Amino acid sequence: MDVERQILQKYRALEYEFDERSRRIWAGAEARALQGQGGVSLVARATGLSRNTVMRGLREVEVGPEHTTRVRRAGGGRKRKSVLDPALRTALEQLVEPASRGDPQSPLRWTCKSTRVLAGELARQGYAVSHRLVAELLHELGYSLQANRKAREGSAHPDRNEQFEYINRQMKKALACGQPAISVDTKKKEWVGDFKNAGRRWQPKGQPEEVRVHDFLDKAKGKAIPYGVYDVARNAGWVSVGIDHDTAQFAVNTIRFWWRRMGQRNYPRAQSLLIVADSGGSNGSRVRLWKWELQKLASQSGLTINVCHLPPGTSKWNKIEHRLFSFISSNWRGQPLLTHATIVNLISNTTTSTGLNVRCALDSRRYPKKVQVTAKQFEAIALTPDAFHGDWNYTIHPQSK
Repeated sequence: MDVERQILQKYRALEYEFDERSRRIWAGAEARALQGQGGVSLVARATGLSRNTVMRGLREVEVGPEHTTRVRRAGGGRKRKSVLDPALRTALEQLVEPASRGDPQSPLRWTCKSTRVLAGELARQGYAVSHRLVAELLHELGYSLQANRKAREGSAHPDRNEQFEYINRQMKKALACGQPAISVDTKKKEWVGDFKNAGRRWQPKGQPEEVRVHDFLDKAKGKAIPYGVYDVARNAGWVSVGIDHDTAQFAVNTIRFWWRRMGQRNYPRAQSLLIVADSGGSNGSRVRLWKWELQKLASQSGLTINVCHLPPGTSKWNKIEHRLFSFISSNWRGQPLLTHATIVNLISNTTTSTGLNVRCALDSRRYPKKVQVTAKQFEAIALTPDAFHGDWNYTIHPQSK
């Protein structure tokens, strides 16, 4: 396949410089260079030229230039089907276009439109064409094989940029005052067991580690839910690996573990804590339980907790994603996550050349879903919305017991 691709690339680069004879000679020369590898067939498949043309070019190359001076007169030879029947191009375009036009009546609207399928449909319409001719016509019409591209983030909030600038100001303010500022989020949930893990690692040649063919949850081992805290100033992270549900209780408990085991020691004079989180998930801006649990944390620690949520649809800009989670994924690439202990060890041993330090622990607690916070409980939260977008930015004050 790589050889065919290389031939096609060379052919496309030169085809507009060829006349009929030079095209034939070039194809023959390529086929000769690939003798023993099915050269004629490879060149024919790659370029769309007929085998007869390639073989003729090969014979002319082998007999030498003195016998290959003939070039067909311009306009000579058999006319292309698309020239003889101009409606062919139109019929082909009508088959391809409905995918983007949304025509539900197209016979190929819900079908994989390969060149063979298109040729078959054209044959049913009375056009005698090969899949190679279809491929040539598609290229002439400006079509090419393309994959989907992730580009749409949804509709952008009108205050999106202002919120990023606001978070940046709050972050700079906290760091300048020596107060802790953290980025939090849940990493992708992982199934525990001998499942395929994306990526490659060094193994003895011909001895890849064998894993399951089918990814069906191993109920005995369950799943792993890594929730992370990234300390922006110290380039350090804490990850709790949960085994139950990704709830607001689990999220705040992870922040509590970070504070008790890392944050409190690193910031002995801290009076406030800035938390930057996504707008959705267990730490979403509209999740009552998240704010209720943060109130408990504020009262227990004595910290004034300032929270800033990233605008909807911008989670990839969360610092924890590219400063912590990306390195964890790189560290365990190609490594089956056989047990929870394996996951904890792999996360704990994640480092970078810039000095990233990560600690990790298993959180085996149970976190029930659908825990309700009553209106009375919510009103009791000492929450002060910020002047700018109080739904995204707010402060929770500690309360005396």
